[in-house]
Amino acid sequence: MAEILAALKGVVDALGATVLLPIIIFVIALVLGAKPGRAFRAGLTIGIAFIGINLVLGLMLTTLGEVAQAIVTNTGMQRDIVDVGWPSAAAIAFGSSVGLWVIPIGILVNVALLFSGLTRTLNVDVWNFWHFAFVGSLVVAATGSLGYGLLAAALMAALALVLADWTAKGVQRFYGVPGVSVPHLASAQIVPLAIALNWIMDRTPGINRIRVDTETVQRRLGVFGEPIVMGLIIGLVLGLVAYAGSADLGTVITKSLQTGMSLAAVMLLLPRMVKILMEGLIPVSEAAREFVQKRAGDREIHVGLDSAILIGHPAAIASSLILVPVAIVLSLILPGNRIILFADLAVIPFVVAMAAPIVNGNVFRMVVIGTVTLIVGFYVGMALSPLMTATAANSGFAIPANATGITSVVDGFLYIPWIVIRLTEMFGLVGLLLVLCGVAALLLAWRAAPRRMERLAGADDPLPDAVPVVAPPMARRT
Repeated sequence: MAEILAALKGVVDALGATVLLPIIIFVIALVLGAKPGRAFRAGLTIGIAFIGINLVLGLMLTTLGEVAQAIVTNTGMQRDIVDVGWPSAAAIAFGSSVGLWVIPIGILVNVALLFSGLTRTLNVDVWNFWHFAFVGSLVVAATGSLGYGLLAAALMAALALVLADWTAKGVQRFYGVPGVSVPHLASAQIVPLAIALNWIMDRTPGINRIRVDTETVQRRLGVFGEPIVMGLIIGLVLGLVAYAGSADLGTVITKSLQTGMSLAAVMLLLPRMVKILMEGLIPVSEAAREFVQKRAGDREIHVGLDSAILIGHPAAIASSLILVPVAIVLSLILPGNRIILFADLAVIPFVVAMAAPIVNGNVFRMVVIGTVTLIVGFYVGMALSPLMTATAANSGFAIPANATGITSVVDGFLYIPWIVIRLTEMFGLVGLLLVLCGVAALLLAWRAAPRRMERLAGADDPLPDAVPVVAPPMARRT
């Protein structure tokens, strides 16, 4: 059995998401009753779309990575816990003892909850099961029990599905992606915090009147408020902040212009890639709807995808670009901070994207929520760093020179893993039962009052006259 699981994990690692996802989509579409030709084209289109999304994200992450490195170099920041980035965290998670089992565990949890009628998301984002393995591997490092680690991974798989169902309507409304949900733990974990902070800002005089969204900016500034021009301007500002004083004037101007053009391209190209993705998803969604209606009446089924499909919205990009220098300032001024951010600064869009439906694209509120999330994340990252470092050593990961520990914004900054790990560390199996109770309570709350819970997560416009700017035009609401 262990050899089969090892082979399965090896195949997943070798194929990667862009090859594995089309295969999964093709098989699922066939099972749901789609015609072979249509199922094949749907899987191929979705794979092409994700290749395009990854290419554009690669441009954005490379550009922001260079800017972040320049800012860090200019500040002369020195810390002993190094941000090694999510690719390293994923490799550590999949290379752990839990990583060997996480794919079958994630699939079994999804099938059990879906066919029992408890959840509605069919999670095809198998590659991102590494988030579940990450939590499980740190539980193993904290307790020495593989059983506890596997149970923790299963609970995280269940929690991701519940969060995906809860936020599906808000994501679909704001981002214009019908039939989709996002069971991405690193993105969905911001939702409870965003709801709480949005409630506070709604009731804070002065702040509750501040509204900065991309549509308002575009309406007031004309061409200068268009997403591509905003990307250019923000890129120019970031480039000047990053490179001024560290090079001659010609280099500063060149680097700033390159940064601006790259981010302008991201603003235009990412929504186009999401449009292609939705074209591929339509046959799958239709087949799923027909399949379910024949067996369970009008029950909805959501296709669970990576939060990468959300990053193309101007509100998500704009708030994230502002949060990059904010994160660096926080790393300098937070009391007791030992973390130097580097590799994962560019993935801040994934952390804040699911706050956008809750605040209806208000960039100001997204920045506030993102700042609070990062502040919490720094202290969580320091708390989890010893366990992540130990897990990395056991997985054969090389610790960077001059570093006593490692972390990552994804998933080392997330409060949910910290809660799960600490409860298990303190109470063992009882702690995991408490986590199970928490997941069950959230599920029951959503099922008891779905419309109210969905409104909290952004299913309806907070402001009657506010119409969100949806990235893929073909998917806009009528």
